Amino acid sequence: MEVVKEFFLNLWHNKAVLPDPQIDLAVRTLMRLCVAALFSGIIGYERQHSHRPAGLRTHVLVAVGSALVMCTSAYIKIAYPETTADPARLGAQVISGIGFLGAGTILREGFSIKGLTTAASLWAVSCIGLAVGIGFWPGAFLGTLVIYFTLNALKKVAQRYSHIRTLYIGVDDEYHVSEKAAEVLRNCGAKLRTLEIIFPEENQPLLNKHTNKILKALCYIDNDRDMMLIKEGILALEGVKDFYVET
Repeated sequence: MEVVKEFFLNLWHNKAVLPDPQIDLAVRTLMRLCVAALFSGIIGYERQHSHRPAGLRTHVLVAVGSALVMCTSAYIKIAYPETTADPARLGAQVISGIGFLGAGTILREGFSIKGLTTAASLWAVSCIGLAVGIGFWPGAFLGTLVIYFTLNALKKVAQRYSHIRTLYIGVDDEYHVSEKAAEVLRNCGAKLRTLEIIFPEENQPLLNKHTNKILKALCYIDNDRDMMLIKEGILALEGVKDFYVET
């Protein structure tokens, strides 16, 4: 028990955990990459559960890659002590370069912009990876907690005081109900911003297995009573298989 305790204490304080330097380096690198994958996986799962373009695997890859960059920076100073290279330079390139990946998740739908939060979460998990890679454990752990809290708790607060809702309507191939659905939304007092047809994906919250197409509607809905009327009206349409409100 004492040996295990000493092992993790040395790991926490970034000290050698094994007598052989090469094996010690490999073990500590493996531990850091695994921790980066764990922390970023928490954020990535939330994004995937929210059906965003960058999900679990993307966030894990970003954080693990960032952690590996910082491990490489630390190794350069160990392997080449005579070098005057700044070990933070590689990490700085990650922080600036991740913007290109985040830009790929930003989409424009009508008059709205989607994907900004996911782009920010990718940038944030890259920072978590950098912290883990250099052994800044408190910063990586607390950063993960704050980011997860921001994506979950603050999202619910924002939705509570916002009237914008994203509706998913599952339909089959035989019926085209987009015009009827738009009419139901207007009759129930909703202000429709966009209405598009998408196809189910593996991580889609919808719907029953008979759903072949999905109508995705972004609209303003004033209150819960109007939402109930919309749900009843949509489900009453012929060809509609299921109905889901994004939360």
